[in-house]
Amino acid sequence: MRIAIDAMGGDHAPQSTVEGALAAAKEWGDTEIILVGDEQVLAPMLQGAPANLRIQHASEVIDAEDEPVKAVRRKKDASMVVAGRLVREGEAEAMISAGNTGALMTTGLLVVGRMEGIERPALAPMIPTVDDRGVLALDLGANMDAKPEHLAQYALMGSIYREKVHGIAKPRVGLLNVGTEAMKGNELTKAAYPLLETLPIHFVGNVEARDILTGACDVLVCDGFAGNILLKSLEGTAGTMFSILKKEFSKSLKNKLAAAVLMPSLRGLKKTLDYKEHGGAPLLGLSGLVVKGHGSSDGGAIKNAVRQARTALQSQLTESIAREISGK
Repeated sequence: MRIAIDAMGGDHAPQSTVEGALAAAKEWGDTEIILVGDEQVLAPMLQGAPANLRIQHASEVIDAEDEPVKAVRRKKDASMVVAGRLVREGEAEAMISAGNTGALMTTGLLVVGRMEGIERPALAPMIPTVDDRGVLALDLGANMDAKPEHLAQYALMGSIYREKVHGIAKPRVGLLNVGTEAMKGNELTKAAYPLLETLPIHFVGNVEARDILTGACDVLVCDGFAGNILLKSLEGTAGTMFSILKKEFSKSLKNKLAAAVLMPSLRGLKKTLDYKEHGGAPLLGLSGLVVKGHGSSDGGAIKNAVRQARTALQSQLTESIAREISGK
């Protein structure tokens, strides 16, 4: 299998993408890793690289400040766009980018192409839960507005993803809402609820935000506006919690001794909540596999994104979603 990585996308690129690509190429010799970016910059960093890692030159870069649609249309030779073109033309089976989220969504739509029958692709990251199963949440920011039909498609795609990629039989699908009763919520959730009931999924009804981390469902469905607020709130809470703990544990000698005893457990908790451990979020609903890495991804996160892409390709995720949507 062949996986393209946008080498110039992300806060720590290209160092992080090169480190992750090297680690992935060494671990999975059956996978060709294609680093897409400025060859003059990348080549000196790849001395002694394994044979299954190569460079695809791209002379331009889409920056975080660029307006997504204009950037994708004008920067035809941007690393992100070239990676998307490799997927569209069959030269790669998946692409990974930690770059501009809006530009990646635009690349997915305009370059890779939308899957037939899907109106709005969805960004679907994993949110960690206390039972270690995690919950796949979608959409968490690809589309700020959604129709009831879009939420129904998110539910179906999310259910297939958890079954195919994570091996969960009959994943529990929940609808993010302000209460668990069927008629709670705004006009969008009220209209989406009966649609989700008719789908060939295990729909468990409405789920409140306070119950997500306890494992109330395996797939959480919401519009991108509410979903992105949820994601940023969880990220901010986790970061603040560890900051407070660090401050408290350094206040006195007694606290420092207690911290030394608890440190292994705290490291495990931090690892559980760390986005780097999950690799990235797939953009479900495109005709090819596109994975969005966190903007602050380090080498480990890029490698985990490659692992995630490999698993999705091996389980024929995109083909399974296409068959279910088309009914063929």
